[in-house]
Amino acid sequence: MADVRLTTSSFLVLGVIDQLGEASAYDVKVEAGRTVAPFWSVPHAQVYAQCDRLLAAGLLAQVRQESGRNRRVLTLTDPGRRALHDWLADSGFVPVEARERGILKLWFGARPENLAPVQLAEHRRTLGEYEELADAVGESLTPGQREALEFGIRYERMMTEFWEWVGLRDERVQDR
Repeated sequence: MADVRLTTSSFLVLGVIDQLGEASAYDVKVEAGRTVAPFWSVPHAQVYAQCDRLLAAGLLAQVRQESGRNRRVLTLTDPGRRALHDWLADSGFVPVEARERGILKLWFGARPENLAPVQLAEHRRTLGEYEELADAVGESLTPGQREALEFGIRYERMMTEFWEWVGLRDERVQDR
């Protein structure tokens, strides 16, 4: 097995393949987009690159499906399963990098009266989607999946409150 530095995206690939049992790189991208994208997105090209890296490192094995398009199906190897297990067991803290474009724009002087209404509308829309998802499938989720969805709901509530507050900036400035 080659020595490879595993990133969070590496573990995303391992985790999705572990949950699905076997998957093509395309399956991983689709499942990640359907499930974890709200809190951890990964570009399509990066999924393919991660699959190749993990395969070369011996953490994944591949089988070519003979029917259809002869696609490559990946499964976790024992070392891959151990690496995923060790990562899941590691409770170490890594600071969050928010990467909110609207916040960056505020920092560099964007006009809050222009930015806040759009940001507020989008965060409200996303919050509504998460709440609908929780109502529709919340009972069928694993506890961890439900907790991750709850994170998304709480995050969007916080962002909604924040942009409401930013929208009141003119009132705050005038009161000084």
